Amino acid sequence: MNIPLRPLQRLSIFTAVLFAFAVSATAAAPNFLQWAQRPPMGWNSWDCFGTTLTEANAKAQADYLAAHLKSHGWEYLVVDIQWYEPGSSGHSYREGAPLTMDGFGRLQPAPNKFPASVDGAGFKPLAAYVHSLGLKLGIHLMRGIPRNAVKANLPVFGTKLHAQDIANTASTCPWNPDMYGVDMTKPGAQVYYDSVFALIAEWGVDYVKVDDIARPYHQNEKEIEAIRSAIDRTGRPIVLSISPGETALSAAAHAGQHVNLWRISDDFWDTWSSLQEQFARLNNWTPHRHPGAWPDADMLPLGVLNLGQRSTRFTRDEQYTVMSLWSIARSPLMHGGDMTKTDDFTLSLLTNDEVLAINQHSENNRQLFSHDDLIAWTADVPGSSDKYLAVFNARGPVSLAPDHAAFRSEVLSVATPGYGMDIDIALNGATQLVLLAENASHDNNRDQALWINPRLVMTDGTERSLLEIPWTRAEALWDQVSTEKAPNGKPMSHQGKPVARGIGVHAKSTINYTLPAGVVRFRARVALDDEAVIPGREGAVRMSVFIGGPGGDLDKTGLPVTVVLADLGFSGLVKIRNLWTHEDLGKFEASFVPQINWHGAGLYRVSPAAPR
Repeated sequence: MNIPLRPLQRLSIFTAVLFAFAVSATAAAPNFLQWAQRPPMGWNSWDCFGTTLTEANAKAQADYLAAHLKSHGWEYLVVDIQWYEPGSSGHSYREGAPLTMDGFGRLQPAPNKFPASVDGAGFKPLAAYVHSLGLKLGIHLMRGIPRNAVKANLPVFGTKLHAQDIANTASTCPWNPDMYGVDMTKPGAQVYYDSVFALIAEWGVDYVKVDDIARPYHQNEKEIEAIRSAIDRTGRPIVLSISPGETALSAAAHAGQHVNLWRISDDFWDTWSSLQEQFARLNNWTPHRHPGAWPDADMLPLGVLNLGQRSTRFTRDEQYTVMSLWSIARSPLMHGGDMTKTDDFTLSLLTNDEVLAINQHSENNRQLFSHDDLIAWTADVPGSSDKYLAVFNARGPVSLAPDHAAFRSEVLSVATPGYGMDIDIALNGATQLVLLAENASHDNNRDQALWINPRLVMTDGTERSLLEIPWTRAEALWDQVSTEKAPNGKPMSHQGKPVARGIGVHAKSTINYTLPAGVVRFRARVALDDEAVIPGREGAVRMSVFIGGPGGDLDKTGLPVTVVLADLGFSGLVKIRNLWTHEDLGKFEASFVPQINWHGAGLYRVSPAAPR
C-alpha cells in the first residue's frame, strides 16, 4: 500500500468546506442534465494507453486536442483506469497491487506516473494545465472503496467510522481486483462517497467515468444514487458517465434521472461483429435518449491503438460507418486513438463539421428501416424542414445471415455429448470461407470455442490443413483468435486431451479465408475448449460455416439501398448533399438510391428543392 505521508495535515480548507456542505446540504440537487445538453465529445486514454497513461502522455494528448480538435467541439480529456496503480501495465490488472491513497482510503494519482500530484496536489496541476488550453479534465473511478483501505481499516473522512464499517466485501468486480463495493445501508457509506467526490471537485475535475456499476445496473442502484448525490453536493458541474455495459433497458428511467451517459455495450473494439451489434442497441435505446442523458455506444477505436502497437482494424468504410452511426444516434463521441500519431484520414473523420453537427444538434433521431442488414436512420434539422439521412450497408460480400449458412450447429454446451461435433461440408466451388462462433451463454467471457483440425479436401481426395492458409481477417471478443493457444492463454484442450492443430476463439468470432483452387470439402470438429466446461464457469457457443463463390456478390463493391423520400416526409423534388464528401448530389424525386459499399455508410442532408 502506498499512502503519502501526513495525509491528515495535507487536507485543504477547500476540501473541508466541500465536505461540510456535503454532510449538511438539504437544498434540492442541481439540474445535472444541464451539464451535458449535447453528447460529450473528447478523448479517453484506454484504447491506446490502457493502464499506462502518464502526466507527460496526458499533456501531449491535451496539446493535440487543443490545437486540432477543440475548434470542432472536442473538449474532454479523460484519464482512464488505474492512474493510482504505480506498477500497472498494458490492459491487465495485478491482484493485490499497491494503490496510491490518502489516509482516508481515497485514491490519489501515482506520483511515478503523475509527478505533479505529490504533496496532496492530486490532479489539480493536470486540471489546471488542461483548463489553460480551454479543455476539460475527466478521470476514471472504480465503484466502491479500495480493498487495501479495507485491509488497513483506514478511517472514513470526517467520521469516527472506518473502511471495514462500510465495505461490502461480498461485492467485487469480476474483472478488476482493486475495490470492494460500499454497503449503502451502513452509516458512513454516503459520507465516504461525499468525501471522494469533494476531493475530486477540489482537483477541478469536470467529468467522471465510474466503472463496474452499469452492469448489473439494478444491483448497483443505491451506489449510483449515492454518487449522484455526492456529485451534486460538491456544487461543481461534474458530468457523470457509467460503465461497463450492457446497461439493462429496464434501467432506462433510473439512469436518465441519475447519470449523464451510460454504456449500452461492453467494451467496443475494432471488430465488425461488435459494430454490427450496435445498430440494434442504439435503436432499442431511442425512446430514452434526451438532452443531458445519453445512451453511450463507447469509445471510437480509430487511429493508433493498443500501446502504439497497431492501427485500427476497421476498414475505411467501417470507420465511416462508426462515425455515421454514432453521429445520427447521438452517442457521446470519445476518441480512443493516440492523437499525437493521427493520420490525415482519421483527422478528416474527427473534424467534419457537417457530420459532427448531426451528433451535437439534430433532433428526433430514429431508425427509418432495417431489413436484410440494409439500414437507414433519419433525424430532424432544428429550425428547418430539412432532414438528415444515414444509410448503411451492414452486409458483406458473403452473407452471414443464419439461413445462408452452409452449416449451423445447435448450441454447444456441457449438455452436448462430447462437448462438440464433427462436420463435413461440401464447398460447391466456393472461393471464400467464413467461420463464425457466436455466444450462447449468459456470460460471454466463458464462451471459448475450438475449430479442431480444420482441413480442406482437394479434388484428388487429399487433405490440406486450413492452418497452412493465412486468414484474410480474424476477429473475436477481446481480440482472441489463435492457432497456438486457447482464449485463456493456455494450450488448447478438448475432453482432457491437448489439441495439437486447431484454432482457439473467444466468441463472438469470425475468421475469413480465400480458398485455393481445387477445394471440394471442409472438415473439422467444432467444440468447446475445456475451459468452457469447468463446473460453475460453463460456456456455450453456436458454430457456423458460410461460403461464397461465383454467381454471388464477391465481384461487387456494395449494394444500392433504396430510400423512399415520402418516408422522410417529402413530396416533390428534393436536393441532397453528401456530408462526407461535401458534394451537392442534385435533385431527386420519389426515391433516393445511393450505392453503399460493404460495411459502409452514407450520410446526407435532404432539403426541399423549392420552398413549400
